[in-house]
Amino acid sequence: MKPMNNITEKSGGGLWQETWKRLKRDRAAMFGLVIIGILITVGVLAPLFAPYNPFKVTLEKRLLGPSLEHWLGTDHFGRDILSRIIYGARISLEVGIIASSISLLLGMLFGTVAGYYGGWIDNVIMRFTDIMFGFPALLFLIGIMAAFEPNLTTVFFAIGFVSWPRMARIMRGQVLSVKENDYVMANVALGQKDGPLILRHIIPNCLAPVIVAFTMGIASAIMAEASLSFLGLGAQPPTPSWGSMVNFGKDYLRSAPWLTMFPGIAIGLTVLGFNLFGDGLRDALDPTMELPTRAE
Repeated sequence: MKPMNNITEKSGGGLWQETWKRLKRDRAAMFGLVIIGILITVGVLAPLFAPYNPFKVTLEKRLLGPSLEHWLGTDHFGRDILSRIIYGARISLEVGIIASSISLLLGMLFGTVAGYYGGWIDNVIMRFTDIMFGFPALLFLIGIMAAFEPNLTTVFFAIGFVSWPRMARIMRGQVLSVKENDYVMANVALGQKDGPLILRHIIPNCLAPVIVAFTMGIASAIMAEASLSFLGLGAQPPTPSWGSMVNFGKDYLRSAPWLTMFPGIAIGLTVLGFNLFGDGLRDALDPTMELPTRAE
C-alpha cells in the first residue's frame, strides 16, 4: 500500500516547493534568511573578509575608537574588533549547528522510541525528560562546564545534552499522531518490521516541525554559548568568541563602549535572523495557513 506521505508527496510540486513559495512571501522570514546567509558567508570566508589578524596583539593601538583604519575600533590588546567579530561568526555557527544536531539526534531517537512503542518505555523516557526540564538550562550548563574542562568540544555536547528533551517531546507527539494513520496500520498488518516502518514511513512524516525546532534551536545554542563564554566557561582566550568579547569589554563600558556594543549587536542580529526564519518556516510548513496575497 502506498502511503499518503505529506512530506514527499503533495499536489502542486511537493511540500518543499509549496513551502518555498510561502516562505518567499514572508518578508520577515526572508530578512532572517538574508542574515543567516551573510553569517554563513562571512564565517566560511573569514580570512577573506577580516582586514587584520584577529589574534595579533598591538599594544600601541589598544582601545582605539572606530575609524577608517579600524572600522569597529580595537580592544584592550590592540586587536581589531571587526576581524574578531568576523572570526567569531565561525564559532557561533559551529556551536549552533553541532549542538543542535546533537540535540536533534538524541531527541529524535528518544522521541521516536517513546511515541512508537508506548507503555513503560514511553513512561521511562518521558519521566526522564521531565527531570531534565526540572533543571534551569543555564544553571545545568554551568554545572556541566564546571565539571569538565571548558572548551568548545565540551560546549557542543553540553548544549546538545541539555536541549534534547524539547526535541524529544516534539518528536513523540508527531509519532503518536502519524502511527495511527491508515498506511502505517496497513504496513503493520502486512508484517513489516519496526525498523523499516519507522525509517521509511513514520520519521519522514514527522520532519516538518522537527526542522522548525532545529532551526530555532540554533539560535538558542548560539545564545547559550555566548552566555557560557561571558562567564568564562565557553571558548577560551584568545579564541574570538562573541560572548567572551562582551565579557572582556564590560570593564570598559564607559571609556570604550564599542568593545561590548558591536559583539552584542552581532549576537542579537544572529539570533534574530534564525528566529525570524524559524517562525516563517513554521508558518510555511503549516498547510492550514493561507498564502498571503501579494500587494497590487
